[in-house]
Amino acid sequence: MNFQPKKPQGSGGRRVLQRMNKHHSGLTVWALGQLAIPQTGAILDVGCGGGRTIGRLLAASAAARVYGLDYSEESVWLARHANARAVDAGRALIRQGSVSHLPYAAGRFQLVTAVETHFFWPNLAGDVCEVLRVMAPGGRFALIAETYAGSHAALGRWVRHNGGRAGMTILTPDEHRKLLEEAGFVDVELHLDTENEWICAVGQKGASLA
Repeated sequence: MNFQPKKPQGSGGRRVLQRMNKHHSGLTVWALGQLAIPQTGAILDVGCGGGRTIGRLLAASAAARVYGLDYSEESVWLARHANARAVDAGRALIRQGSVSHLPYAAGRFQLVTAVETHFFWPNLAGDVCEVLRVMAPGGRFALIAETYAGSHAALGRWVRHNGGRAGMTILTPDEHRKLLEEAGFVDVELHLDTENEWICAVGQKGASLA
């Protein structure tokens, strides 16, 4: 049986995506507040889901193009629908694909975000290296999640007991840092909202990396 948050499908998947858009709103606003949003260039949201993060990135940037990628066809449809004006204007470009084989040239993006999605990446360490490949030198990558290993919040307890069966990889804050550093990111920062037990791990691509 498909675990809908991992790959939403059909009418049930569409309902899940709409709930996720609403439920993750506070997390996304908080996490994007930790970042300097590029005003030009290109931004990528990996695992874009229903497209709410794409909309917020568009609103926060004066002229950057915002790309969205998701391997769920239903997610791509809904994200395009939610950002239809920007899609029509060429400011938002949303397509289906896999984080393991990003369909973009090396050095393309000044910022990459991943909201509540890296839990399900098929090869987490390798996929983070693939994100690094498509980033411009000096660009930043933000892994954003509303729980982490060791969290005592209700969601953290649920994940602790059910995450393995759902195919989720759950990291501690220190493991988030290690994941980014081992992929080659520098100046890694961990932002924690201790009240909600949210995490935003941010790494930078070194200026010397091609």
